[in-house]
Amino acid sequence: MSGPRYLRADGTPAPVYLIAGEDAGLVNQELLSVVEELAALESVPGMVEEYGEAGHEDELAIGPILDACRTPPFLSDRRLIVVRDIGGLALLAQRELASYLAEPLDTTVLVLALVGRRVPKAVQDAVAKAGTILAAEPASGARGRQKWFADHLADAPVRLDAAAASHLDRHLGGDLARLEPMLEALASAYGEHARISLDELEPFLGTAGDSTPWDLTDALAEGDTAAALAALQRQLHAGRHPLQVLATLHRHYGALLRLDGAEISGEGAAASATGLAPFPARKALELSRRLGHERVGRAISLIAGADLDLRGRVDWPDELVVEVLVARLAQLSRLRGGGARTTARRPPAGRG
Repeated sequence: MSGPRYLRADGTPAPVYLIAGEDAGLVNQELLSVVEELAALESVPGMVEEYGEAGHEDELAIGPILDACRTPPFLSDRRLIVVRDIGGLALLAQRELASYLAEPLDTTVLVLALVGRRVPKAVQDAVAKAGTILAAEPASGARGRQKWFADHLADAPVRLDAAAASHLDRHLGGDLARLEPMLEALASAYGEHARISLDELEPFLGTAGDSTPWDLTDALAEGDTAAALAALQRQLHAGRHPLQVLATLHRHYGALLRLDGAEISGEGAAASATGLAPFPARKALELSRRLGHERVGRAISLIAGADLDLRGRVDWPDELVVEVLVARLAQLSRLRGGGARTTARRPPAGRG
């Protein structure tokens, strides 16, 4: 494993850490990693105090937390204060927290976590100035996920060979919260620093995880119906509702629609127009130009029709509705010429 990940250049902890993300499992794993590293310092021998509860909807009282932050440590150099979910902080409490972070006690390390919500601006600005903000999840897009996966393998207690790493990447898909427990299980079975082959990995894999959104959209862009349907099935079997799949497709093709016909030539302008990161924005711009106005419009029409079908317009299973949609969207990418139109018709109402 690598050396300390969360300390500053001078080897000391920051006054505050904020861990944020949509996936509660990933947020909790990052939180535990931070707390374990900080608690292992000689200056913080077991002085850990916890507040809040992940996913708790009740208002979180800031008074006891700030009292603990402002109290000097006893028989230790520092106190480690952990707040497991700051989602319950009211607006006034957020301001009080920001006020404390403007002049934090140098003998306190405050670790905050936030699951499934946007970080309040006052808290984000205060933490960014005083300490460190940690994203528990990869940056959006394939590149962000690849970097996240590679970084976590580099910090793992075992070493996977190239074949094992590649297979594990594909197998987990979007279910990244399973990575760390699996690596720990491998270390328990084979010992720390062991080199793991594909044969040694396979007994620990379990069922395949959810596919990432871009597994589906990239397959659709290539017109690869089989790959697109396989990505869809992984998402559905992982518990994603067909309406969630539809929302992903709507965002994807909606970005193409915003770029359709626009005087945009670079990824920076495309990112501004779509709200995407530069790399996926460039891919969207290229795909929008390749599909052309007719096919982008047809894709939006197909998605809108599928939305109505899922809400009861046809008597089809939900899974079948999105399978038909995905097959038709893949077909659009295989047609030649920007003005081409698909001849597929919407399924008739009432057909079983």
